[in-house]
Amino acid sequence: MPRDSALALAREKELDLIEIAPTAKPPVVRIMKYDKFRYQKEKDERKKQQAQKNKEMKRVRITPRAAINDLQIKSRRIDGFLKDGHNVEVGIFLKGREKYNKPWALKKLEDFLTLITETYQKTSEPKQGGRGYIVQISKKK
Repeated sequence: MPRDSALALAREKELDLIEIAPTAKPPVVRIMKYDKFRYQKEKDERKKQQAQKNKEMKRVRITPRAAINDLQIKSRRIDGFLKDGHNVEVGIFLKGREKYNKPWALKKLEDFLTLITETYQKTSEPKQGGRGYIVQISKKK
């Protein structure tokens, strides 16, 4: 439809002519109230922000001396987080003399990561943070 006839139709219905896709050939427009269009855009933005909040970082903290059944419970919890699409931060918490035995702590962290059954990828390598080591993982795409 030519631009002039579209504008005439919009004036006739007492509505606005809103350009939806200006780069399309021919450009796509819609006849509606501009306030309603702006409201729908804001609503979509709020939905996008809420969807981003859902993918927040979940944290799981382990200790190197924890029993195997405790570690299995935590690994199942991580599996659930990964299935839901969350990113997970796994931290190993060290006390006392454990802090000085870094290779042992990193091995314990790697051993724990093997208990996770859901496929994942490391988004960051283990790095020292706080009282131990932290590694971030996310679901493999």
